[in-house]
Amino acid sequence: LGTNLEIAYLDQNRDRLNPADTLWQTLAPQGGDQIVVRGLPRHVASYAQDFLFKPEQLRQPVSALSGGERNRVHLARMLHQGNNVILFDEPTNDLDVNVMRGLEEALENFVGTAVIISHDRWFLDRLATHILAFEGDAKLHFHNGNWSSYEEDRHRRLGAEADQPHRTK
Repeated sequence: LGTNLEIAYLDQNRDRLNPADTLWQTLAPQGGDQIVVRGLPRHVASYAQDFLFKPEQLRQPVSALSGGERNRVHLARMLHQGNNVILFDEPTNDLDVNVMRGLEEALENFVGTAVIISHDRWFLDRLATHILAFEGDAKLHFHNGNWSSYEEDRHRRLGAEADQPHRTK
């Protein structure tokens, strides 16, 4: 990553979107019909289609979009900003299968570090290369591997205790 950190944060409330801006203005705030995605120019309409937006939606204000559509706009905007560190807080909440596939593909092609806070075990199983977990009485455990390999390791280390929920002290 070097010393120039460009950090983006995708949270759950999507408050960073201006409801008066159109979808086009949100994706291309500097104007024009081109944005840079992973170092290459892309037409705004083509990029929006990757997130299942129809061309006629590009002129709609963000306030006219549904909650799920706003989630997709927020995700699309964040993924093309050229960051090298992305922090995700429950990124799969309210996303349909097609958008989740797009998110997975974008993360697989992302050159940088993605820190993902998620309860979506299937998503973590497909994308995680490392797991940082709080176990037992908030003990931090670092694991090289995806969710499934972490679960196997946790059961091997903790035995039956691994499946017993209890309050953290």
